[in-house]
Amino acid sequence: MPRDGQKTSLAGEFFVAGELLKRGLQTSLTLGNAKAIDLFAINDDGKQFTIQVKALRDRNNYFPIDPKRIISACVYVFVILNKPNISPEFFIVPGDDLYSQPDKFGKWFLNYEKFPGIHPKDLADYRDNWQLFNPED
Repeated sequence: MPRDGQKTSLAGEFFVAGELLKRGLQTSLTLGNAKAIDLFAINDDGKQFTIQVKALRDRNNYFPIDPKRIISACVYVFVILNKPNISPEFFIVPGDDLYSQPDKFGKWFLNYEKFPGIHPKDLADYRDNWQLFNPED
């Protein structure tokens, strides 16, 4: 039986929201009410962030993401949920990096003929890049 993609997406959004709140950012989930935006966050300095979350159950797949729909001002958080009792993995990527350096994210990211996506191994440089939200920390 295939897994429910909506549950995977929601789990990813809640994990990211929890991490941001734990790190002191005011965070709000859109729950699908804002197209292409999953979360809004504000740090203690008043800087605002729009966040798109992409989630997978394990690292044996690709994060589906269309490079033609990248918003450079958005932050993209890729989450591997993992099995219960194993912490999720987070990769935090500025949208501008995805937009301006697409070759950095593997050959499948720009594969328009098939289903474009990014493999977790191509996100290694962005693992736990939470300082993007609070640069002084």
